[in-house]
Amino acid sequence: MPETRAQNVIIDEIIELKSEQTKKKYTKPLRRIAVWNDEHGYVVQLLTNNFKIATSTLAELYKARWMIEIFFRNIKQLLKIKSFIGTSRNAVETQIWTALSTMLLLCWLKHIAKYKWGLANLIVSLRLNTFTKIELDKWLNEPFTPPPEIEGEE
Repeated sequence: MPETRAQNVIIDEIIELKSEQTKKKYTKPLRRIAVWNDEHGYVVQLLTNNFKIATSTLAELYKARWMIEIFFRNIKQLLKIKSFIGTSRNAVETQIWTALSTMLLLCWLKHIAKYKWGLANLIVSLRLNTFTKIELDKWLNEPFTPPPEIEGEE
């Protein structure tokens, strides 16, 4: 390991694939990097054919890519968007921006709520209460308290 390495980098080595099947598919050397993830408390191992970029930069690129993967998984699973409605660049960008805005709003609601919502539970509950006349702020903080009865209704 070079002296200038990032503190969370555990391994930065050049490897070659050894088995006959993998060696046929990729014959060039690869770079194996192991990085300690302080946030989650485990080691992340990365495999790349890029030998020019600094190890810490590669780790940040993979982390950013993973966040993008999580975003699209959330769009598909939580917002129930399985495919794009349009295929033009403008249509796809509009749908992504709309989904991003929706996710940002939902995450903000989760953040400001006193009740400890799971994001999936919040989305399902909002979907179920779409046409229910309730004060959003009160409902976010105390979702299981029945709404007050309005005079004149029976």
